[in-house]
Amino acid sequence: MRQLVTGGAGFIGSNYVRHVLAHTDHRVTVVDKLTYAGNRASLAGLPDDRLMFVQGDVCDAPLVGDLVADHDLVVHFAAESHNDNSLRDPSPFLQTNLVGTYTLLEAVRAHDVRYHHISTDEVYGDLELDDPARFTESTPYNPSSPYSATKAGSDLLVRAWVRSFGVRATISNCSNNYGPFQHVEKFIPRQITNVLDGGRPKLYGAGANVRDWIHADDHSAAVLAIVERGQLGETYLIGADGERDNRQVVETILTLLGRPADDFDHVNDRAGHDLRYAIDWSKLRDELGWRPRYADFGEGLAATIGWYRANADWWRPQKAATEAKYAEAGQ
Repeated sequence: MRQLVTGGAGFIGSNYVRHVLAHTDHRVTVVDKLTYAGNRASLAGLPDDRLMFVQGDVCDAPLVGDLVADHDLVVHFAAESHNDNSLRDPSPFLQTNLVGTYTLLEAVRAHDVRYHHISTDEVYGDLELDDPARFTESTPYNPSSPYSATKAGSDLLVRAWVRSFGVRATISNCSNNYGPFQHVEKFIPRQITNVLDGGRPKLYGAGANVRDWIHADDHSAAVLAIVERGQLGETYLIGADGERDNRQVVETILTLLGRPADDFDHVNDRAGHDLRYAIDWSKLRDELGWRPRYADFGEGLAATIGWYRANADWWRPQKAATEAKYAEAGQ
């Protein structure tokens, strides 16, 4: 199979590319715009005879059409995804997340190519901290930021193209990913690299906000299962029962790195900070038989810390500029 992976030089996309090349005989073409969040180094060491890289924009209809025509499957990871950035300037999120998805859908429609759409649990809004409920595939959309609103819109485009034009597509909405190759602007790698640099982690507000964490390797395996065995037209939620509040995550990082669990700083909370995300992934488990490898969050976090410790050359060029932006915002 020939897979076209958009955003394949980004965090989740590059982990997926590595997983596909390690566990299948598929060939992969990565198309990535290489914004600040894309990094060719995230694809280093992969086999040249099975991986091709194209620098380009998913909004570029002629380029996208030519690439899609030469592949059997499109897996669409490319997205603007940082909530803080969407609050400062929503415009790139509308272009990449909405126009880019539309461009891809028109291309797969024209060439009758199978399509899988990567999305987020943030399209569902948030849950109360004391609510026992979890998001399911039937939870109404209720996005709360420009980022999550544009991702919700892209999901709805996919559903419309399936129903109106018969596009062969599936959608997955995943909980928060962590693991190798994640930009240091994101919560977990920011805290890990702060400690590795001899600094202190930064905790938004009281740190009570809850996220449902999944290792990127597990996300990749789940996506491949959906691509291979998922029912066309269906949505699958991907999770790993990894609910932790932000304070617990910071305390675990500090403990694993041999520092006191309270050795962190509180900073200004994010505007409109969602309270809690939680995924019910029973459909994925029951229909496709998928299970996460890193069911123990602490084990996955320890492996992630080990990767950042061993790969400072990958993340250090991003670190100073990232921290300067956070400092300007008092975070």
